[in-house]
Amino acid sequence: MRQGLEAPGEPFVHGAGDEADDESGKARAGIQSVEVGFALLEALARARGPLMLRDAAAEAGMSAAKAHRYLVSFQRLGLVAQDLRTSRYDLGPAALRLGLAALSRLDPVRLARERIPALMERIGHTLAIAVWGNRGPTIVHWEESPQSVTANLRLGDVMPLLSSATGRCFAAWLPPEAIAPLLRDEIAHARKLGRTDVPATAAEAARLFAEVRERGSARVVDTLLPGIVGFCAPVFDADGHIVLGIVTLGSVATFDPQWGGAVEAPLRAAAQLLSHDLGFPGA
Repeated sequence: MRQGLEAPGEPFVHGAGDEADDESGKARAGIQSVEVGFALLEALARARGPLMLRDAAAEAGMSAAKAHRYLVSFQRLGLVAQDLRTSRYDLGPAALRLGLAALSRLDPVRLARERIPALMERIGHTLAIAVWGNRGPTIVHWEESPQSVTANLRLGDVMPLLSSATGRCFAAWLPPEAIAPLLRDEIAHARKLGRTDVPATAAEAARLFAEVRERGSARVVDTLLPGIVGFCAPVFDADGHIVLGIVTLGSVATFDPQWGGAVEAPLRAAAQLLSHDLGFPGA
């Protein structure tokens, strides 16, 4: 008997605080078997096609016997399906429904905006988000850093394809027919002005866009705005389509313009992570 906590002859009863502690402990502990079994689902998701039992087990880091028990349960739930002819396992209809439901609720711009503050803290320069609009790449979010520069850009501004990092980024990954009219007009305008810092032919533009794809991001130095460096990294959806670009810019005096440098590398990594979270398999 605990002195002062229970009367003689009465059983001791846990208080609400004890129950809350128990529940909290259970929540933190989780269900290990679920976490272990999920490794099999991840293995099937990463694979290029259906897997044999031994291969799925190896990818998940467990024995074939253990993997088989999990796969039987996953089959009953529809998360996994087995081809009776080949005995190979693949994701099932329930996994497809879950994936489609998750994708339908994703808002790429909202997710990107949520990540802008942390990215800005890391690179220390102004960031923006652009999407493809009716007239071209359009700025839909703008957040200035303490080291802000006079860029004369506003929400709703449409960026040129050839002289802006944003435009080059979208032009590199959009279908050629989607950018053809704009590209034709910009090339003609550049020729009229006698510009030598942007492509003067469709072939030159194609080579520039191929380089952007090879590097994984686009860059301009002193091209769109005097004394300004800019990078734009693409974000892709589950179908591999570019859905937005994350843009950063700064003064040549303080901005690292190098590929893989202090600005471009974390920008590209952030875009790749967001692409991964949107279901892009190539991220």
